[in-house]
Amino acid sequence: MLLLADPQTLSATDAVARRSTLLLTPSVATIPVGGSPLGVTLTPDGGRAYVANQSSDDISVIDTATNTVTLTIAAPGGPRLLSFSPDGTLAYVTLFDTGSVGVIDTATNVLTTTIPVGAGTVQAVFTPDGTRAYVTCQTAGVVGVIDTATNSVTTTVTGLSLPTGAAVSPDGTRVYVPNAGDGTVAVIDTGTNTVSASILTGDVPILVALTPDGTRAYVSVAGENAVKVIDTVTNTVTAAIPVGNGPRMVAMSPDGTAVYVANLSSDTVTVIDTATNTAIDSIPVGNSPIGVAVSPDSSRLYVTDSADNTVSVIALTLMPGQGTTAGGTTVTIRGHNLASATAVHFGGAAATILSNTATSITVRTPPGSGAVPVTVTTPGGTAGFGTFVYRPAPLLSGISTTSTPYGGAGPAMGPVNGGGTAVITGVNLSGAMAVRFGSRQAVIQSVTDTAITVTVPSASAPGPVPVTVVTPGGTAGGLTFTYVAGPTVSGAVPTTGRTAGGTEVTLTGTGLATTDQVTFDGVVAPFTVVSDTTVTAIAPPHPAADNITITVTTLGGTTSWSGFSYQDPTI
Repeated sequence: MLLLADPQTLSATDAVARRSTLLLTPSVATIPVGGSPLGVTLTPDGGRAYVANQSSDDISVIDTATNTVTLTIAAPGGPRLLSFSPDGTLAYVTLFDTGSVGVIDTATNVLTTTIPVGAGTVQAVFTPDGTRAYVTCQTAGVVGVIDTATNSVTTTVTGLSLPTGAAVSPDGTRVYVPNAGDGTVAVIDTGTNTVSASILTGDVPILVALTPDGTRAYVSVAGENAVKVIDTVTNTVTAAIPVGNGPRMVAMSPDGTAVYVANLSSDTVTVIDTATNTAIDSIPVGNSPIGVAVSPDSSRLYVTDSADNTVSVIALTLMPGQGTTAGGTTVTIRGHNLASATAVHFGGAAATILSNTATSITVRTPPGSGAVPVTVTTPGGTAGFGTFVYRPAPLLSGISTTSTPYGGAGPAMGPVNGGGTAVITGVNLSGAMAVRFGSRQAVIQSVTDTAITVTVPSASAPGPVPVTVVTPGGTAGGLTFTYVAGPTVSGAVPTTGRTAGGTEVTLTGTGLATTDQVTFDGVVAPFTVVSDTTVTAIAPPHPAADNITITVTTLGGTTSWSGFSYQDPTI
């Protein structure tokens, strides 16, 4: 079982349809690599990027100065993810199909040996001193510990459930392992190589990244289309951040200010501000992105497009790269020799400088429109830093459901426990970063400029809630979604009907106003809603029997009552 990706399930038609919803791509290069690229990792100096190509059984080595593949290393066994030793002299690549780890000498770019570890190897991570590597074995349900001096497994951590990703704390005392099988993140004590804690995280956690100080872990939770934030001091989840569909690799910026999440089914990378734990941008990339890596200077992002057999290189000089026409968006500009900046212009308008270092400037944007060049002026001169796109404010015009967990579609109504899909219509919706039903965020499935499809979140109680949409252009509201309480049936009159059917039965209870279906032992019956407490149904034909189950399904749920009998009169 491989939880990183299944690129073959994505058709070309699906890919083109999804791409049509995206914004202007800030990619500076698209690099052809091998078949079905999954992991991408940069050498510690950032000079090379290594890409594990699953279906072609090889590794592409990219020169990041020229954005070209300079070498291909054979790596039979279904390579998945790569990690470099702290000194950059070795690369470990997991070979899922053979349950092993390949060892690459980065000086010669030769795969020198393979280390048997356990079935379904996915990710290997080094301790800070480079003496050990921890390897997740998804199929075997274990983590193997490798002595890097001897390239041999010295111990195995057991009792895990589909372990997939791994991250080592900066002090080397703990390893965090998402268990896709049971929805937890295991904390391994590297002193004893035992699981010291298990943190309930959510449905199908896959990969994880730690802040540079090790105080927080960011975990992609594929079953919830979210990233969960773990406080590593208390081992508790402190935030849930909605991202795109099918989140996979999570990469932390070197300074810890941003997290980048590759969304397999949305063809995007979500940018999370770690100061606020909110998504601040959505970057369009190629089809079925999985791996993501940030350059050491935070200037570029490398993303594997697994369905395109390419790597997208994204400039991170402006984050976010879009904002409202009204101005006021906080933007970070990254580069070099930026100290003592005297002016930053968005087009011809000056931005307000909020902070300034040699490698970054944080500004507040002026009002503007369209796509404008961004320039920075220092005592050393003026240079361009890409293009910023001003987005007009969104406007909402309607909301409807296209599916609900209990049948029925159309009205903006659904059960308190959420589920199903809703479509929000309007204008200027491109790049939507958040949709809220009351205080709860919905998972965005797809976005165009005029429509957003979301998974309806749960609510704390029945009743109407406001629906709001957040885009780079601003926040829009004015729509309402109504949560419906589950129904109850307390009785029926009469309680007996003929086997030929045709008996009109009056059902009483609560929450019946949105009734969508009535069945007698699974046979659909015609019905009429009289009120929220009364429904009449025509009993269908049925053999003589007692305790027939009448089931009523509404937009709020399903309920049953089993006191009805079929009997014919006797003479």
